[in-house]
Amino acid sequence: MFDPVTLKLQVEPLILSALKEDITSEDVSTNSVMPNSVQGTVDLICKEDGVICGLQVFERVFTLLDENVKVEFFANDGDEVSKGDLVGKLYGDIRVLLCGERTALNYLQRMSGIATYTRQVSALLEGSNTTLLDTRKTTPNNRIFEKYSVRVGGGKNHRYNLSDGVLLKDNHIGAAGGVKEAVKMAKEYAPFVRKIEVEVETFEMVKDAIEAGADIIMLDNMSHSEIKTAMEYINKRAEVEVSGNVTKENIAALTDLGVDYISSGALTHSAPILDLSLKNLHAI
Repeated sequence: MFDPVTLKLQVEPLILSALKEDITSEDVSTNSVMPNSVQGTVDLICKEDGVICGLQVFERVFTLLDENVKVEFFANDGDEVSKGDLVGKLYGDIRVLLCGERTALNYLQRMSGIATYTRQVSALLEGSNTTLLDTRKTTPNNRIFEKYSVRVGGGKNHRYNLSDGVLLKDNHIGAAGGVKEAVKMAKEYAPFVRKIEVEVETFEMVKDAIEAGADIIMLDNMSHSEIKTAMEYINKRAEVEVSGNVTKENIAALTDLGVDYISSGALTHSAPILDLSLKNLHAI
């Protein structure tokens, strides 16, 4: 759940922007069939098995439209839900329930889908000491929702944004003139409280990163044997992250390597939605 400050400063403005995208002047369909305020209720139904996530955001969509809307949930974020489950009930002005329906479901389906996929991937790392991380490969203006969903699903967050940590990738290294030069420049510029992570693609770059004193080395798109060789050379002189096209289908093959972290952009950019629906709307 988002804390009150984050909800007010970061989450609510994004929800309002999404609502404004969907309602530029009025909800013509709703106003056509419901010209006056009528109290009603509607059910939130799960249409497939998964992990529910985003209930607070779902509720806030409606209460931003009308603070008198009441929502009753029968599950919590992180709970496993099954097809046919009644996840919640909403009570309020039918016009508001109709206006907020699509935006609320878009958030809930997307967030639940990411939590579900992350739960499936993290289960494949059980028994290892490797931490599953997300990336910055998120939907613009939805990062706060998507990274929260990863945490609910059992993963951990890599840096939130470019201000959050030093990660020297291939183009940073190219701009600096090499791994050693990039690390040296980062150490001179970055505050001492920040670790320096370097993305490497070859064994020679691994050696340069170690000699330069990198704190974390990201082995990018390396084969299993290349990672094993790199791990033996690094020998705990730096933390190790593995990245590059990691998905649910191939992550299990990496569990025997003993790396500290595995990052997967697929957690946020390729997770399917969890199908949910508002049904049985009627006046009360």
